Amino acid sequence: MKEKSNFGKFILLWSGELISSIGGGLTSFGLGVYIFSLTGSAANMALVTLLGFLPTLLFSVPAGVLADRYDRRLLMMIGDGCSALGIFYILICMHRGGATLAQICIGVTISSVFSALLEPSFRATITDLLTPEEYSKASGLVSLAGSARYLFSPVIAGFLLTISDIRLLLVIDICTFILTVISAAIVRKGIGSSASGEKEPFFGSMKEGWYILCQKKGVIMLVAISSAITLFMGMFQILAEPLILSFKDAKTLGIAETICACGMLASGVILGVRGLKKHYVRALGLSLVSAGIFMLGFGLFENMITICLFGFAFFAALPLANNCLDYLVRTNIPDDAQGRAWGLIGFLSQIGYVVAYALSGQAADVLGRIGGRGVGRGAALVVILAGAALAMTAVFILISNEIKLLEITNNREVEK
Repeated sequence: MKEKSNFGKFILLWSGELISSIGGGLTSFGLGVYIFSLTGSAANMALVTLLGFLPTLLFSVPAGVLADRYDRRLLMMIGDGCSALGIFYILICMHRGGATLAQICIGVTISSVFSALLEPSFRATITDLLTPEEYSKASGLVSLAGSARYLFSPVIAGFLLTISDIRLLLVIDICTFILTVISAAIVRKGIGSSASGEKEPFFGSMKEGWYILCQKKGVIMLVAISSAITLFMGMFQILAEPLILSFKDAKTLGIAETICACGMLASGVILGVRGLKKHYVRALGLSLVSAGIFMLGFGLFENMITICLFGFAFFAALPLANNCLDYLVRTNIPDDAQGRAWGLIGFLSQIGYVVAYALSGQAADVLGRIGGRGVGRGAALVVILAGAALAMTAVFILISNEIKLLEITNNREVEK
């Protein structure tokens, strides 16, 4: 049990990740617009997103083991710093006359491989720094940092693309890596190394992480449900841009994405200030049911007002869902196993993204051709179906006794 809070150090570390998220969002937005203008295909946009995500997912489990065996802050510095190499490679290709789809795929893959070191170490560092009473506030702020790539980056990128090209976005992203490495180094100096004195065999650690997850049926059920949820959300994430770009320009897309992400800002700030005290399971289920309904509304009309309204409501539901998921899982895992557990959770829960990125773009292109209305309306149809499926899946959370037991057990332990 931690005797002293290090919330100030957490804020410094969080600030670095906030800046990094904004920089990454600039690159993501710019590459999406660049590829769509180059190929006109939602499938190609999805391919780049998949390659930027898959290595991080595949290496998340061993990265979680490393986070429990070695200095977590040092791993964060290596992951953040070296992931800039992939972006730098794309920038060089751009300077030589324009990057091809293949070159962009190589660059985002390199960046993603090193980024895999970051997430488990960052999640486990939160446990190192804070007391259990502060987890909920921290989760709200972490969600806010993650939302920055949707909140600030699109409107900034949309404006910058009117006065320059994608190379400026890449340069800014590379510069943000420097700041995040510095913040991690300062925190590391302040609290020292987190390396474990005893190191069990590597694959033994991975096996132990799986055993810890399976100790409570509700935890593994939440992870399985999360995988289905990420499938449907991944479809929305990858298809929202081609849906809007099919009838609007990049500047309008940037403004629309920022307006939608303001929903994440509003609820993220509220959670960051107040936190959530109880009824985590109920809040999780209702927020995800609502998110599914808002996704459905997002794809119904080619109208920017309704798109922004439903998008705002969708993003407003996400921090609450993330907060509840984070709390229910974090408080049911021992502190000394947080790294390997979060690495394994990240791998299992995000498999849905891989499926979504691999199939949603192709589905949108095919449905667009079949209906004769283009890739935009094909993307809208996929988003509508995914929203309905998300709402139905989330209902299971509200009726699962095993998941409810996770919160009941925690309440009893707190009372003791």
